[in-house]
Amino acid sequence: MSRRWLITGCSGGLGRVLAEAVLDRGDQVLATARDPRSLPDLVFRYPQTCRVTALDVTKEGDAAAAVALAEAEFGGLDVLVNNAGHGMLGAVEEGTPEEYRPLFETNVFGVIETTRAALPALRKSGGGRIVMMSSGAGIAGIAGDGYYNATKFAVEGLSEALAQEVAPFGIATVIVEPGPFRTEFLGRSMRMAAAEMPEYAATAGLRRVYRADHDGQQVGDPRKAIDVVLRAVDSEKPPLHLPLGDRAYTLARTKFAAFLKSMDEWEPLALKTAYDEA
Repeated sequence: MSRRWLITGCSGGLGRVLAEAVLDRGDQVLATARDPRSLPDLVFRYPQTCRVTALDVTKEGDAAAAVALAEAEFGGLDVLVNNAGHGMLGAVEEGTPEEYRPLFETNVFGVIETTRAALPALRKSGGGRIVMMSSGAGIAGIAGDGYYNATKFAVEGLSEALAQEVAPFGIATVIVEPGPFRTEFLGRSMRMAAAEMPEYAATAGLRRVYRADHDGQQVGDPRKAIDVVLRAVDSEKPPLHLPLGDRAYTLARTKFAAFLKSMDEWEPLALKTAYDEA
């Protein structure tokens, strides 16, 4: 069954690969980017099923206009993909409000506003899907990724609550948590804290080294990742959480094992916190 998609952040990375894969299989796509001039080849290659428009998720009114366009062009909306976003590296002490507030505006508030704009259309479609592009950084915190971790942890919590709210309408939510994939994420999509303090060289500073050494060398194949995402979207019972790649699974299993170990160690004391019975 053909679906009608709205995908944010299609100028590159997983968003671009997803848009192409969806169009290749015959679905209809409203591909968006802050600058739609990066997308004309999609319309040329798929003139019947692709439309493009500007969508800056931080700009008031852009998301609502994009949803209205999707409904006008395709007659409705079945799948929303919140993919637009970028990263930031630096220790918490190194970051400044001018650097980290725009990160939250895009990665968190932009996701919220785009989702709110799309929900009325998704409710009407019945059996819709909301795909939240989170990250392995939404599973576990890593020194040097603190601000990016915070935005993706926010997306995870929002999405888990949203999934419960929209399930009665037949809408499924999928939180995609990729590990390293060979996209532009470590390149043009990554911001760096301008301050670089020697005190954090052995902790947060290692993430700066990682970026320099791994940009364009990530082991993950974006097309294989998108194949898994499409299978999840098409599934009758999509997963709420969808880690992608070995790194994401290692992060999750390591965190959960440490979490459970700590719980077990402290449970006898931590449960003795209720008022004593009279």
